[in-house]
Amino acid sequence: MSDTEKTFTLTNDQTGESVKLPVRDGTIGPSVIDVRALYAETGHFTFDPSFTATGSCKSRITYIDGEEGILMHRGYMIEQLVEKSNFMEVAYLLLNGNLPDQTQYEDFRHTITYHTMVHEQVHNFFRGFRRDAHPMAVMCGAVGGLSAFYHDSLDIWDERQREISAHRLIAKMGTLAAMAHKYSIGQPFVYPDNSLDYASNFLKMCFSVPAEKYEVNPILAEAMDKILILHMDHEQNASTSTVRLAGSSQANPFACIASGIACLWGPSHGGANQEVLEMLAEIGNKKRIPEFIEKAKDKNDPFRLMGFGHRVYKNFDPRANVLKKYADQVLQELGIQDEQLELAMELERIALEDPYFIERKLFPNVDFYSGIILKAMGFPTSMFTVLFALARTVGWVSQWKEMIEEPSLRIGRPRQLYVGPAKRDYIDIKKR
Repeated sequence: MSDTEKTFTLTNDQTGESVKLPVRDGTIGPSVIDVRALYAETGHFTFDPSFTATGSCKSRITYIDGEEGILMHRGYMIEQLVEKSNFMEVAYLLLNGNLPDQTQYEDFRHTITYHTMVHEQVHNFFRGFRRDAHPMAVMCGAVGGLSAFYHDSLDIWDERQREISAHRLIAKMGTLAAMAHKYSIGQPFVYPDNSLDYASNFLKMCFSVPAEKYEVNPILAEAMDKILILHMDHEQNASTSTVRLAGSSQANPFACIASGIACLWGPSHGGANQEVLEMLAEIGNKKRIPEFIEKAKDKNDPFRLMGFGHRVYKNFDPRANVLKKYADQVLQELGIQDEQLELAMELERIALEDPYFIERKLFPNVDFYSGIILKAMGFPTSMFTVLFALARTVGWVSQWKEMIEEPSLRIGRPRQLYVGPAKRDYIDIKKR
């Protein structure tokens, strides 16, 4: 960030008073007006509901240009990372700032692999939940509860302990996610297999059973690896901001990541790919697609095509362009005759050819394709957001680590515009 002497002058139309505020430049992207001195200079705060026009931090991790359809991690385009890299290498990149050399990669891979087991008493913790508990409810509790099992690495001011906690979270999240799945369907937990890569190990923990031999399908493992990479980080979104805000209070890292999971659970954030499947169920069959296409075009109809367009990406979602290839590969490999998946493919074809959607750039986004892939793999829709959390843990941990290491760290404390009653006198209850 450049701190050259650029300023922005803000003038009060009523009093004529003005204040000069510094303008800060990032490496790329829009500059920001530094308003930290605004209250001291003018007695005013800024007002920005949902913080959509506010830069809350400096970060070196992820950059998004929604107009151009660009997503970069540490300067690397997401398309290049998905094509040439793998989950473990990109996780190292987000955590440490650079791609690893061969020795660093092997050491990191070994560390994560040998941290995947969870304390045996965690099994008892899981069994305290109702059998029909939603997997995300289980994850909120289980991840937050890890601090009770690994309290030897909770000193956030100790660099080595921060590193250990980061590794534990990334490693154990897959194990906990698989346990949440197994618990929800009443099957026994499956222990990690240190001979497998991260994605393959996760699939084995989810879909193998002790009574039968299980071979991981390499095409499915590759698709899962790419889904994890594509969902790792997405700048200062709601859950990442939640993790940072919790972390600013000096809460332990397990509690911070649990807060991110809780935020991600909201349907406006992490539930989009589940909503795609629910929409397909509502449509029912291919014959009804034209009817629902017309409903989507009708401004007076509340129906929306889920999985098309994106709040940030105004042109196209670069993650969707990448993931479409793996969706096609998975469906071809599995040869599934599923009416809902066939419906999704037909909906995609029609929407991509319809001038209405083309003109408005309402193209399929990453949630559309990830929902299709996860359903084809055999995951219930209740697990979709859990898988999102599994991938996003890398970004959350990286963002938390970056924030803790920032010298100017202070507890987050947003302001408000108070619009409630002015001062009132208390009236005895008998006189009200």
